[in-house]
Amino acid sequence: MYRTRKRSIPDRSVYSGCVDIRDGVGSTALLTDQYELTMLAAALADDTAHRRCTFEVFARRLPHGRRYGVVAGTGRVLDALEHFRFGEPELAVIAPFLPAKTVDWLRDYRFTGDIDGYAEGELYFPGSPILSVRGSFAECVVLETLVLSILNHDSAIASAAARMVSAAGGRRMIEMGSRRTHELAAPDSSRAAYLAGFDATSNLAAVRRYGVPGAGTSAHAFTLLHAGAAGAGVGAAESEAAAFRSQVEALGIGTTLLVDTYDITRGVATAIEVAGPELGGVRIDSGDLGVLARQVRDQLDGLGATKTRIVVSGDLDEYAIAALRAEPVDVYGVGTSLVTGSGAPTAGMVYKLVEVEGVPVAKRSSHKESRGGTKKAIRLSRETGTIVEEIVYPAAGPMPEANGFEARELLVPLVREGKLVDDLPTLSDSRDHVANGLISLPWEGLKLSAGEPAVPTTFVS
Repeated sequence: MYRTRKRSIPDRSVYSGCVDIRDGVGSTALLTDQYELTMLAAALADDTAHRRCTFEVFARRLPHGRRYGVVAGTGRVLDALEHFRFGEPELAVIAPFLPAKTVDWLRDYRFTGDIDGYAEGELYFPGSPILSVRGSFAECVVLETLVLSILNHDSAIASAAARMVSAAGGRRMIEMGSRRTHELAAPDSSRAAYLAGFDATSNLAAVRRYGVPGAGTSAHAFTLLHAGAAGAGVGAAESEAAAFRSQVEALGIGTTLLVDTYDITRGVATAIEVAGPELGGVRIDSGDLGVLARQVRDQLDGLGATKTRIVVSGDLDEYAIAALRAEPVDVYGVGTSLVTGSGAPTAGMVYKLVEVEGVPVAKRSSHKESRGGTKKAIRLSRETGTIVEEIVYPAAGPMPEANGFEARELLVPLVREGKLVDDLPTLSDSRDHVANGLISLPWEGLKLSAGEPAVPTTFVS
């Protein structure tokens, strides 16, 4: 099987450095849009900057046909918030287009407000108030881009990953999409996938940074290397055997051998000849994976390698994984579709001002409406744990009646007076939260076919 390297899970997500980690810059303050700072300058000039406000993060809708979303990236947002500081290098960038008063204000910037949010790993639906950021207009408005860039990226990947995990039906899942996304986004993609239920990653930065178990063996290049000057067309079986022998000697018989560089039937036979029937696994990376998996399983069993696992990879998404559920596949390796959100590369979340000095405010633009006022939310469930409804209501009002169902408040404290609350969930805790949430969905919520959100949301005014 794939060799896995395990590490303990850190207490919280360590901020990855969405900035260029190669130059050692640690501030997150410039991971923003210029318009946030020009708004700040105007607000400081007209004395509206210090009005008490609430901004909320929500998604107006789920990606087309999706039935639920998964909140991911909350831990990274909190870490990034702690690094949101304007030192002299950052001030040098913004000073040319901002008044001196604004530059001086930013020099001393510290977020001193409160943040509540859905716990990382919580399911969300259209209109769910995923994050509530409260403080002065000035200190809240400058966080918009940072918050959205993390939550939109991580939630998109976690939502796709959760669908893939459900489709896999408990089989092992490995994230291997680093070569299909930005190099600095790759570790965070691995984290989001692991949060949603993947078992391991090929990305070593994610292993170090987040404690995600690592996995990997070899590519076709290693087999081709042993073809030598004769080329793949001559002595393919011999060169393949040499490659397998080298890998087994270096990594042990528990390794996984890639058997489809040349002829897959010959490759499987060579793998067992070299490693013996206790070989950990074989990987298939091309062709009709279902047909080949059955063929390889029969061949392995016939050679006495009944415990050798079959790993499949190659442009898999949740639909391809579901199509392989009846096949003798033990492990799925997923890359491109995972790190691009399987067709939905952003969660479509927005960061909107909803209250100023206790007065609800709302955007009325066509197809971009918002609901005014600071909000809370509860989720109603049957005694069996199955979710039946989400209710969003004014934070200043009473909690709605549960009408015989069990009610659970969804927003939890994350930041108080600028300081992170104690006992925030670990990545492992959030991973368990996703798994429990998927179990609580109505059965139709796990369908891959397009449909309405699995749970209706009621808005109480």
